[in-house]
Amino acid sequence: MKTAEWTLKTDSEGFYNITSKVQDIVNESGVKDGLCTVFCPHTTAGITINENTDPDVVSDMLLGLREAFPDRPEFRHSEGNSSAHLRASCVGSSVNVIVAGGRLVLGTWQGLYFCEFDGPRKRTYYVRVV
Repeated sequence: MKTAEWTLKTDSEGFYNITSKVQDIVNESGVKDGLCTVFCPHTTAGITINENTDPDVVSDMLLGLREAFPDRPEFRHSEGNSSAHLRASCVGSSVNVIVAGGRLVLGTWQGLYFCEFDGPRKRTYYVRVV
């Protein structure tokens, strides 16, 4: 078992491909067959799995999330980032990925992403391999 903590600096919003960092942690763990959990402890950011080949997918996802959860004058949260909280809840704060033969089991076009909805910030995420 291995637990690792990573930090990254983010822009105002964006998807950050963390697949290779997570695979590095799997490699260091020595786990050949198990489970990898990636967790984000922030309420205005998230973790997701999606296509990692065409950068337009990330742009389209951000556009879709902005349109689905726009800023609204009716929001009462004093920090003014309610739409970021909604986006983060929709995306989710963690993913689990099977580890087989020491490798993350992802589809051909899949990658792991840290999703920022309220930056710029210094963010943390955790990876546990068992």
